[in-house]
Amino acid sequence: MSGSTFTRRHFMLSCAVAAASLSAGGAAIAQSNYPTRPIRLIVPFAAGGSTDLSARLVAEFAGRELGQSIVVENKGGAGGSLGMGEVARATPDGYTIGMATVSTHGSNPAVYPKLSYDPIKDFAPVTNVVAIPSVFAVHPSVPAKTMKEFIALAKANPGKYSFASPGAGSLGHVNIENFMMLAGIDLLHVPYKGAGLALNDAVAGQVNAITDNLSSTLPHVKGGRLRALAVLGAQRSSQLPDVPTYAELGFKDMGEGGWFGIVAPAGTPPAVVSKLNRAIHKAMQNPEFKRKVEESGGTLVPTTPEQFTAQIQQAMARYSRVAKAAQISMN
Repeated sequence: MSGSTFTRRHFMLSCAVAAASLSAGGAAIAQSNYPTRPIRLIVPFAAGGSTDLSARLVAEFAGRELGQSIVVENKGGAGGSLGMGEVARATPDGYTIGMATVSTHGSNPAVYPKLSYDPIKDFAPVTNVVAIPSVFAVHPSVPAKTMKEFIALAKANPGKYSFASPGAGSLGHVNIENFMMLAGIDLLHVPYKGAGLALNDAVAGQVNAITDNLSSTLPHVKGGRLRALAVLGAQRSSQLPDVPTYAELGFKDMGEGGWFGIVAPAGTPPAVVSKLNRAIHKAMQNPEFKRKVEESGGTLVPTTPEQFTAQIQQAMARYSRVAKAAQISMN
């Protein structure tokens, strides 16, 4: 090999190493300076619901901590799957994040075999944020004051009592299918096109029972238009202290209710995930953040990315079991 050839090759190799070093250094600097522009927070549901409320609190208070605007974008459709699919396909640089729920990362993967995203492989969990309990309630015309009495009625009259859900394959549907299997009862499923319509008919007595978020159900329970029999949550709600949890009633496999957390696309740098995690946790300590969450019936549940990953996996396992046993599959 001639000296000139060696020198030329050595020079080219040195340039390649230098370029790689500069690229790595530039990436590290970009991550340490993150964020340098506004962040998109995709909410996979329409504005106005519990998911949207939680996202807007994160946007307002975590945005202050990060020194950049967090812009909420509502991308509803397909039970949250459309918005989450967009998050999964986004550039993994920390400038597009999403509000994941027990629907998008638990029940939807279980009942939709052709989902456009993988709830584990396609995301980098950042932190859980808010746990929102749901309530199983019956119309006052149902002659049951407790869940024990309702189960007895349902067992004595298979298929007589009906329950409303926001739609076939929805979280409300899958949760009640789970309850029916655990309690050994048979209720008539009446699917609606949305939670609002289902709740309206439950209040009107067109259907006998419903399970819905505490924030939506509470006014009707307080007003005597619905009777709450059980709460799906880790603990009793301070707003319904006399209503037991499913776990207290002996149904631990119902889980601990709904949650709303932040995820980023898979491949987002760990340093960016860590910075988001710290900013959101600090935001959650703000008294105004806490107050608004409590007013909605929620509880703050800050986690590490690893803990949130485990919660997602637990939800997937639970709802996969239910969907298979109840033969729920939405094509």
